Order: sequence, then C-alpha cells, then structure tokens
Amino acid sequence: MKAVRFHRHGGPEVLRYEEDAPDPVPENGEALVRVRACALNHLDLWARNGLPNVKIPLPHISGSDISGVVEWVPGAEMEFEKGAEVIVNPGISCGRCEKCLLGMDNQCRFYTILGYGVDGGYAELVKVPRTNLIAKPSAMGFVETASFPLVFLTAYHMLVNKARVQAGESVLVLGAGSGVGSAAIQVAKLYNANVIATAGDDEKLLKARELGADQTINHRTQDIAEEARKLTGKRGVDVVVEHVGEATWEKSLRSLAKGGRLVTCGATTGAEGVTDLRYVFSRELSLHGSYMGSKGELLKVVELFRSGKLKKVVDSVYPLKDARAAQERMERSEHFGKIVLTV
Repeated sequence: MKAVRFHRHGGPEVLRYEEDAPDPVPENGEALVRVRACALNHLDLWARNGLPNVKIPLPHISGSDISGVVEWVPGAEMEFEKGAEVIVNPGISCGRCEKCLLGMDNQCRFYTILGYGVDGGYAELVKVPRTNLIAKPSAMGFVETASFPLVFLTAYHMLVNKARVQAGESVLVLGAGSGVGSAAIQVAKLYNANVIATAGDDEKLLKARELGADQTINHRTQDIAEEARKLTGKRGVDVVVEHVGEATWEKSLRSLAKGGRLVTCGATTGAEGVTDLRYVFSRELSLHGSYMGSKGELLKVVELFRSGKLKKVVDSVYPLKDARAAQERMERSEHFGKIVLTV
C-alpha cells in the first residue's frame, strides 16, 4: 500500500512517501479500513521528533483522525459491512478493565492512540479495533469527518467532564488557531459561556470571533492575564483551556478568578510549568489534567455534528504524498483549524 512512514526520529525530512509499505493484517476483533482522509495533530510531530521514555514503534505511520470505508470486518460483525462509510475513534483501550467498563476508557492502563502507539492513517489502509468504528454522518464528507474526532473529543472532555462549564461563566481559550482551541470555542459557546480567545495574529483572532468568541487577545502584543482581568472587570475567568504549556502556564493561572478551574491537555511549548502553590491554595484554584475522552463522549460529539450544532474547521487539504509540507505548515503555526491529508 501507499503510506508515509518514518524509520527514525527527526525533523520533517525523515518522512518518506512509500508506495510498497506492507498492508496491515487485522487480528482478532479488528477491522480493516480504507482511508479516505486523515487529519494532522501535534501528536504527529511529537511522535516523529521522539519523546523521552516513550517508545514509538519503527518504522511508524502517524495519523489519529481517520475517516474512510470499511474494507474488511470479522465474520460475526453485525453493524458494519464492507463499503460502510465510517469515522474511526482514535483512542484504543482494552475494553475489559474496570475503567473501560465504567465508561472511562481513556484512563485504561493499556490506553493508546492510533498513529502514536500503533500505526495510523497516513496510509491507504489501517487496521483498528472493530469497536472503534462509528457510522459517518451521511451529510458530511470524508475531509470534514476526519477533521474533528480527536480535537473535539478532547475539548468536550476538558470543558464538560473536567471543568463542568456552566452557562454564563467566562472561559479563556488559549491558541484559538489550533485544533483544540478552535474546538473549545465552539464547545464553550454550546454551553452558553462567555469566551475569550487568544491567538498570535489579528487574522486568527477574526476567525476566532467568527467561530463564536466574544472577546479576543493577541498574545504577541498583549499580556494574557492582564487582558483577561480587564475583560472580566478585574474578576478573572472561571475556566482556562490550557494546552500551550510552559510559555503560558503562569499567565493562565494568573487569569483565573477565585475558585477558578484550569484544565490542561498538552504542553506544546514545554512541560515545565512553574506554579506558586500559595497562589493556588489561597485562591482555591483547581487544576485538572485531561487526556482525550471516552468512546461515549465521542458518540455525543458525532451527534452534535450530525445535528449541525458544531461545525468543522478545516484549514487546508494536502494529498498524502505531501504530508511533509503539511507537517511543516503545522510546525510554523500558520494554520487555523485542521490540516487534512486525502488518500
């Protein structure tokens, strides 16, 4: 099959477009999907660069957000048949442990993500657990449906499950141009929150307002914490959606009102966030870690897209062979929303 793989860690130059990569062979309980579209995530860059204490199987195929057509399913399969159009849930769990059976599969000790712990969608074919297949909304195309699973699941889990956002609360969304940022704006507005979004240029801030942001902050020319307090009458925000890490961590904490909640799902600028614990306990702040979300939550997200309450945010589309150029665009932070590969 055609696939983009890397055989060693490094920069974009290690990505290889190969026309003779081995086809995946499904095992017990797995289905085979012919990929039609696959969206990029920062996870792809981290896996390619290599992470300390994380073993990425080499050679490796990235790509967590996949939509396509069922190529093969086990004989006992009742819901999907060959030719069915599907979205693939990017999170893989054992399905048997206490966490999985309680609907918290993202906390499974064996949890991994397609395109990270196992081969993903930068390829013509991908094998996935049969339980990870979700019917694609018929009104949405493959590019649209590949653009939302990971980031909208993450944003939904952060705001609804972890932060418990309420109507009328103020939510500060960092990095509005990112996949998680553009998703979080929409999820927060769905729950009738007041959204303040940050980005590094005015064009991205305009797009954030078009998505529903009520106020915006240019983090290159303005101080995030000072502006957040100014926009809330010196009170501070109730919730911060944090995924930037080191560069914004202290300002994110300083942006919170008393009793505020910070929820974080990433650290794209570094993992060493300095925290003054006195500030945390004296203001009764809450810090929440968030990692992906459950299969049940993703089904809710799909229904919100099916009903038109959420909308895709696609920045650009590249053919599979141009995966390197697509990753380079992401590394330069030129995108707003999702970059998608078509296969």
